Amino acid sequence: MKELQRKSKFELAPDGELRNWQGRREWFFNRDDTDHYEEYYNGPYKRQEIWQKRTLQELITQDTRVEHLLEFGCGTSRFTRWWQEIGIEATGGDISPFMLAQARQLFSGDLVMADSHHMPFKDHSFDALAFITTFEYYKDPVKVIQEAVRVGKYGIIFGMMNRNTPKYLRRRMQQVFGQNNYYVTAHFYTPQSLKDLIAEALPDRDYTITWNATGLPKWFPKQQWQVPYGDFFGLHVQLNDV
Repeated sequence: MKELQRKSKFELAPDGELRNWQGRREWFFNRDDTDHYEEYYNGPYKRQEIWQKRTLQELITQDTRVEHLLEFGCGTSRFTRWWQEIGIEATGGDISPFMLAQARQLFSGDLVMADSHHMPFKDHSFDALAFITTFEYYKDPVKVIQEAVRVGKYGIIFGMMNRNTPKYLRRRMQQVFGQNNYYVTAHFYTPQSLKDLIAEALPDRDYTITWNATGLPKWFPKQQWQVPYGDFFGLHVQLNDV
């Protein structure tokens, strides 16, 4: 039965409700995971979200040219809704119909269903691109970065699950034992490995990178620091040659 389900194009619940999109393995194509995404942020992840947003805001607002960005992998629009709070207009893009269905109910701005490797926008349609805990799932990250700087005139803001964290081993153990679908297809980066990837993708561009790490234990005396350790880091690529 499991083998038949894996091969089927669509996975339906007994009542005929669509639960899995095209038999894909990624969690964002599985309603058993996507239906609880907002609950996760409203519950145990709330404190981390506050520090993540603070970190991203401090990075992106350094470039005053950024007034309108495209957040790709916007999901339910959790962060897409927030950009306006810091004075940045946002558009959301995602490949998951399940996530976008929720975003439509929660976000009043523009949304598009598309693949980040082939963004359906003209050159420089936005001031910047944002990837918040979604870049980890892209199959060709170099291609995505190149698309991002084609569509986003002034740069990219990344919000990343950090590989340099004690929780990395827990994430991988959960993956091995099938206890956490969120990490099954994820590739985790460090600030340095992401910078190396950016250099590979943009060999002929002039840019400045700033970053900061957060996601540290509640008892730790610092919650942000310029040390590449913590559950999360933000990284901003500011293009200087435009």
